[in-house]
Amino acid sequence: MTRFFDILFSFFAIVILFPFMIPIMIGLKLTGEHDIFYGQTRIGKGNKPFKVLKFATMLRNSPNMAGGLITADHDPRILPMGNFLRKTKINELPQLINIFIGQMSVIGYRPFVPKHFALYNEEVQNTMARTVPGLSGIGSVVFRDEEDILHKVDNPEYFHDKVITPYKGQLECWYVEHKTLGNYFKLILATVIAVLKPKSSVWQKWFKGLPPVPEELKPWIC
Repeated sequence: MTRFFDILFSFFAIVILFPFMIPIMIGLKLTGEHDIFYGQTRIGKGNKPFKVLKFATMLRNSPNMAGGLITADHDPRILPMGNFLRKTKINELPQLINIFIGQMSVIGYRPFVPKHFALYNEEVQNTMARTVPGLSGIGSVVFRDEEDILHKVDNPEYFHDKVITPYKGQLECWYVEHKTLGNYFKLILATVIAVLKPKSSVWQKWFKGLPPVPEELKPWIC
C-alpha cells in the first residue's frame, strides 16, 4: 500500500517542486565546483548497492579528505550553498527520483554508505534488507541534529560509530517491524515538524515501544 503513495507523492512533488529547484541548480552550476547533482553509492533492499541522488553540497573529493564520511557543522569541505541546502534538507530532493522508480520510499531507514552499513551486525543488516530505504524515517527524525551533535562531541568518529550508529540501527529495525500505513503518515508529519522545529521531541509521544535511549545520547536527543 505504501508503494502507491510513494509513486503518488513523488510524482506530484517532482512536478510541483521542479520550478523551485531550477534556481538551486543554476546557483550550484555557478558556484563551488559547478556540479549540480551528486550520486553516492548506498545499500538498499536486499543489501544491494544503488546510487542515491542529491544536490551537490560538498567538494567532490571530500570522502578522501580530513573528516571522511562524517560531516560536522561548519565543515570546511561544504560548498557555498551547501550549509543552507543541508540544514533545510533541500539537498535530498533529487531522491524523489529514487522514490518514483522504486529504489526508495518516502519513509524507511536511511540508506547507508557501505562503510557505515558494515558497522551493523548481520541481524540488523538482514532486517533492513527486507524493505527499501527511505527519504526520511524514525532515525532521521530522532537524529535531526546529527551533524550539530558530532560538531560538539570530543571524538566525532567514535561517537558516530559506537554511540549513534547502534541506536540508529535499533530504531530502523523498529520501523521495519512496525511498518504500517499509520506509521508511514505519522513519520511524514513528524519529519515536517523536525525540519521546522529541530528540537521537537514529538517522536517520543507519537511512537510507542521504541528502543530506550542510551544514557550517552540522552543529553543530545531527549
